[in-house]
Amino acid sequence: MQIATVGVFLDRKEAEGKWARGEEVWGEYWGEILGRARIPFRWLEKEGDVRDSPPDILVVALAGEESWESLWRYAEAGGELIVHGKVTAGIGSRLGVRQEIWLDTAYTRLPWMEDFPPLRCFDVSLWKMNTKPALVENRGELLLHPQADGETGILQRFAVGKGFITRWAVDIPATIVGLQQGRKPVVEDGSPAPDGTGNLDEGILKADDGFSLDWTWDRRRTETGQPYFFFPYGDGWREAWIRELLRQVLARGWTLPFVDTWPAGTRGVAMISLDSDLNLDISAETTLSLLGERGIRATWCMMEPGYSLAIYDQVKEAGHELAFHFNAYERDGGAWSEAEFARQLHWLKEAAELEQVISNKNHYTRWEGWGELFRWCETFGIRSDQSRGPSKRGNIGFLFGTCQPYFPIARADEKNRRYDVVEIGFLTQDMNLGRWADDSMVEPLLHEVGQRRGVAHFLFHQIHLHREEPVRKGLDKLVTLARQRGFAFWTGREIAEWERLCRGVKVTGWRSNGPVVENPADCDDAVVLVPLSGEQGRVEGETIVRYGFRCRKWVI
Repeated sequence: MQIATVGVFLDRKEAEGKWARGEEVWGEYWGEILGRARIPFRWLEKEGDVRDSPPDILVVALAGEESWESLWRYAEAGGELIVHGKVTAGIGSRLGVRQEIWLDTAYTRLPWMEDFPPLRCFDVSLWKMNTKPALVENRGELLLHPQADGETGILQRFAVGKGFITRWAVDIPATIVGLQQGRKPVVEDGSPAPDGTGNLDEGILKADDGFSLDWTWDRRRTETGQPYFFFPYGDGWREAWIRELLRQVLARGWTLPFVDTWPAGTRGVAMISLDSDLNLDISAETTLSLLGERGIRATWCMMEPGYSLAIYDQVKEAGHELAFHFNAYERDGGAWSEAEFARQLHWLKEAAELEQVISNKNHYTRWEGWGELFRWCETFGIRSDQSRGPSKRGNIGFLFGTCQPYFPIARADEKNRRYDVVEIGFLTQDMNLGRWADDSMVEPLLHEVGQRRGVAHFLFHQIHLHREEPVRKGLDKLVTLARQRGFAFWTGREIAEWERLCRGVKVTGWRSNGPVVENPADCDDAVVLVPLSGEQGRVEGETIVRYGFRCRKWVI
């Protein structure tokens, strides 16, 4: 069984020129898309890399005009070339393109992803064909909005010599980044919801001021009328792209092993984080009791002045994570600055007798700019952030298009590098409190997180768990339904550590008794999956379905 090799071509000379001009190179994010899927790949940065050591699959992240001839020859020689969004007009004319239609924002219907709604996307470049001698597939529809008529051509596949060029009309990295991190830095209030459920224009800069979904098209309502963003579009794009990649790999008689999302025996992961805010010891004691009775370990985000040392000792003894709750909310005495971040973090380490703090969540989801917070986290040893989530009743759910842990990307001024911080966004704050969501959305959110194999992260405040019986009922509903669906409750630290360790596990070869794996000791119970073609029939050992394909399963 031949294991396909995957390369990502990012023309370094072209990238340096763009960065010098202040232009974004979102193609750098292919490293994160493939890394999150645990698909082994290597970067290629100049034409000679492609010529001297061609991979079986080559994803084009960025190519200058001078590179396209080499990429064409790669496909002609039998390679699988995958391109996205705008490419040079020269390539289009050689493939028979008559017209190019460009849209800044649109939706797409992907018929091979039957359980998906139309997916929101950005930077779409649709090709209309003049002649079609090379066009062997023309699938997926472009829509102006989810209920509009479609224009075919989201995914086109061309026969070129002995190989193929597959072109997606959507710039997938730019779309995922735009959904997860916004399409521009947060410098002003976001637009409020037209139905009055999301007053983002209250004069406080927050993470959700930079969200890029549509209040009308991207929300649904539960049976109680609770509005919520119902689908993680960024995760949908990841899944659709990987599914198509595996289809092409298997069609060529190859396979492409990868490491599964969670360890063996774990069907899904849920997380509860707690924001200390009013810092009353009695509220912490109530919360410790509630979580202990339910067998839940949580992430306690601590804000100055915090609890007494005795409470911290009890939190540690119960196996919870003590985390940082950075206060940059001016009305509560905070400030948005690196110096204040460092001062408050130092206070927490001293007050709770901690040598290291792994996780942070910003008080009130305060946010400014683009990557400042992530840089501060890197500088002071914070390994995971959890600040990206809703602040209003009407924007709960998949506000940022994802339920995955991910490494965010910088802008052009930092050469679009990935920050060394795992982002774990949350879905909603205290349920049944009145000013936020009710618990009717727990079931649909858990269902979708389970389908996408992400993290169901719910935020509570100790003070509300102490004072409000409806909030405690919301916690009980979450715990009951999550366990019925097979979710395990992890802390933020555990999620971030697993994500980092698991990315180090690589499938490098094949023996008669299974895959050859690098760094297997780093990830106990990690699962290697080997996709199988439909022609392989009965296979020895356990199989499961991922990305729509049957996979042979090995537990490390």
